[in-house]
Amino acid sequence: MWSPENPWRPFCSERCKQIDLGAWASDSYRIPVAVDPDDPELIIPETDRG
Repeated sequence: MWSPENPWRPFCSERCKQIDLGAWASDSYRIPVAVDPDDPELIIPETDRG
């Protein structure tokens, strides 16, 4: 599977590669983040709100 002869490394096959890349493209892989609404870095100044 992980040998240099495997053309799909690091995947086991083309099918696994396509499944994994499709999951990334559809945002299925996400890291949850807790957002603090009082964080001053997240506040958009009134002048930047278009």
